[in-house]
This record gives sequence, structure tokens and C-alpha cells, in this order.
Amino acid sequence: MPHLTTRDGTRLHYNDWGDGRPVVLLGTAMMDTRMWEFQAPFLAGNGLRCISYDRRGCGRSDAPWNGYDYDTLADDLADLLDGLDLRDVVLVGYAVGGGEAVRYLSRHGDDRVGKLALVASTTPFLLRTEDNPDGLDIALFEAMAQAIRDDRPQWLSQLSGPFFVGPGVDPADMPISPELADWLVRTSLDASPRAGIEIYRTLFTTDQRDETAKIGVPTLIIHGDADMGAPYALCAPRTHDLIRGSELVTYEGAAHGLFATHAGRLNQDLLAFANS
Repeated sequence: MPHLTTRDGTRLHYNDWGDGRPVVLLGTAMMDTRMWEFQAPFLAGNGLRCISYDRRGCGRSDAPWNGYDYDTLADDLADLLDGLDLRDVVLVGYAVGGGEAVRYLSRHGDDRVGKLALVASTTPFLLRTEDNPDGLDIALFEAMAQAIRDDRPQWLSQLSGPFFVGPGVDPADMPISPELADWLVRTSLDASPRAGIEIYRTLFTTDQRDETAKIGVPTLIIHGDADMGAPYALCAPRTHDLIRGSELVTYEGAAHGLFATHAGRLNQDLLAFANS
């Protein structure tokens, strides 16, 4: 399995499939390259070079105790792009991967990046503060962190319904098989508990409004309006308003896990964006 060693000695597992314009996929908080079950083969099979990697602390990458802040995660991405000498990259940031991509651009510039796709992204700022009164209360993060400490498998199992169908929908009506949903959610168990808590802390508490507004590459924003993981009203329209010239595509009725529930549509949207 190919691995890249970052500047602080952390080994990251990555997949590098296909040929053509490079597309780099940045996944959700605790999942790894397996979440791209439908996107990576499709993109690589349609004339693109598709690179995905397991974030530090997740999947088959090393799990150091520290390094789950956006600066370090962005440096890991920089080491990947530099190490593989990737240019004119289409960055696809999913959930916390969106914040990671934004921090990469603000910290390392866009010399290697041609386009940015933010899918179900947690940008620009989730936490409730005086100047973000509609944000999420810190108690939600604290409860989640405690659930991870107490019983990660149970917590993940309970997430399956909200992750794939959103609020007010019977999990029995999930648009994917229970087996697929269970497998995808349980890949998160390969992340270390420390990584899970600290990655969620990063995405929950980091204010990225200023750096999001400075994005200068063509940007596509894709978001489901039933997303509970990255609440639509807090994330998609506000990110769209901050990034000049960005395009917002709303998937009606889609929850957070649209990489599985709306795989065909997402594949086509990403392919069209990469080739435009």
C-alpha cells in the first residue's frame, strides 16, 4: 500500500488511481478512503487521476496523539500535493475536508490548485458566538465527545439514520441498503478515539469566515438541505456568500451522507466540474 511520510514523520496511506487531471478527495471526520467507494472508481474511470488518502488518525494512516488542528491537517495535504508534484488540482473537500481545503489555500496558496469543490462542507463557522448567534451550542460537541469516550460503536450505530436520511425520516426509508450504511459508518471505528474527538473539536470550533472569503479559485458548493452534520443554513449559503463567484447546488432532501445516497448525481456533478 502506498504511503507518504509527512514533515512531522506521520505516515499517511493514499490511493492514486487513473490518469489525467488530478482530483484530490478529502473525506469526512473519521472515515477514510473507503467512503469514496462510488466516486473514486468513477472519476478514475472517466479520464481523471483520482487521489484519496486516510487522514492522520484514521484508516490505515498513523494515529499520533496530536496534529488534528487545521494547520497540521493542511500541512499534511501540502505534503501530499508536493510529494506527488500535483498541479492544476481539483480539490474536493467533504465536511471537515472542506475546512481542511480552505485552510490549505489560506496557508499554502493556490499555485497547485485549479478548482475547489466543497461538498457538505462545515465551512465557514459552526459554533454559536456573539457574532454567530445561530451557531451550534458547544454542549453539542461536548456530548458527542463524551459519547465517543463511552461507547463509540453504539454512538456510530445511532448516527446511521440521521447521517443518511436526515431529521423526521424513518430510517427504514433509507435510500441505500442497511448493509451499506452500516459498513460505511463503521469504517469510522478504524479512527482512533483521540483523532475523532480532536477532529470534531477542530471542525466545530474553528472560525473560517475570513479565510473562506479569500478563496480565489473557481468553487462549486454542493450541499443537502436536510444535512444535520453540517447544517445547511449555517454552512452552504453562508459559504456561497463569502466565496465570490462560487456556484451553489442544493440537493433537496439530501442528508450528510450524499456521497452514498446521491452517488450517481454527485459523480456527474464532480466530473462535469473537473472537466469544465
